Amino acid sequence: MEPVVNLLEDRIRIGFVRAYGIRIEQDFRFPDDRMDLLLERRKEPLTETEDSFRKACRDMMRIGTYKPTGRGKPASEYLLRAASEGAFPRINTAADINNYLSLAYLVPISLWDTDRVTADSWLFRPGGEQEEFEFNPSGQTISLRDLITGFALKGGLEIPVVTPVKDCQKTKTDTDTRNIAAAVYFPAGWTAAPALDDIISEFTELLEAVSEKTESGFF
Repeated sequence: MEPVVNLLEDRIRIGFVRAYGIRIEQDFRFPDDRMDLLLERRKEPLTETEDSFRKACRDMMRIGTYKPTGRGKPASEYLLRAASEGAFPRINTAADINNYLSLAYLVPISLWDTDRVTADSWLFRPGGEQEEFEFNPSGQTISLRDLITGFALKGGLEIPVVTPVKDCQKTKTDTDTRNIAAAVYFPAGWTAAPALDDIISEFTELLEAVSEKTESGFF
């Protein structure tokens, strides 16, 4: 696995997962009916601890001018709303595993196709004032100013790829995807459940069922 540098470790821990040879369109059913049970549970209000953690995930993103509200809130909150409305998305094996974990633990997670961006290493830092990327097929852009951003590093270049809000369109997974990476953004000061180790352990377990090889680390 390529090196990962986290310049925000005082605020955020990064759980990093890689999967190789993923069977992206495999007819995958979550073990123990986990997805069905979770979707049923998310129709109910969050517990006090869950809501505290949701707020902690927002607070970790309050860097500089960035405000994690409205359209700038963590992607996990969009999934929570979709689930509560009975409209949880099903996309492909990798994305479904990613979204299940994000909804289960209420934590933002980025997922991308590593064959679509060349990288010697990965860097997580706040985005610069002029940095942005397109996040959907119609070419809409998101400003990365002060937003937690994951960059692919290659030949001195820093290429923005992912954020806890939206990910770059050009590196999103589809039916041709074979190798992926994922980043779990976790509030550094959080000491109650859930634990980042548990999230990465379950992430790895689910990916191992549909991949040739997995790797993970904490940064």
